[in-house]
Amino acid sequence: MPLSATRHKHRFSVEFPINASPKILYPYLATASGLEQWFCQRVEVESAQLFNFVWDGQPHYAEMTSHRTNRSARFSFLDDKRQPITDANYLDFQIEESQLTQEVYLRVVDYSEETDNEELQEMWESMMQKLREQVGG
Repeated sequence: MPLSATRHKHRFSVEFPINASPKILYPYLATASGLEQWFCQRVEVESAQLFNFVWDGQPHYAEMTSHRTNRSARFSFLDDKRQPITDANYLDFQIEESQLTQEVYLRVVDYSEETDNEELQEMWESMMQKLREQVGG
């Protein structure tokens, strides 16, 4: 693809209150079985760090590029040959807990070509609804 045709990336960040402890929430963000329950149709683990997210029957390979137990997980998407890409799309899940109120928040950073904030907000709200149903919060 010529450089002039490259699409600009967009960083969408949103925070949701979740009525669940970080210990309960974390496996839903960092394990295939947890992600499968709210995030996409199917998640296959190819290796310790390599995940295949399946939406509409289409594979989307991603590497878990960082994680901190009960705190955060980041998935950077790979090309069709499962190789890293420069300026790759990524998803970052961060669990934040207010020391003052003890409330737990999930911050999602969605870095991709999708630039419609309204559409992204609706999509993530819908997924958060499913996640809340799973964790009871």
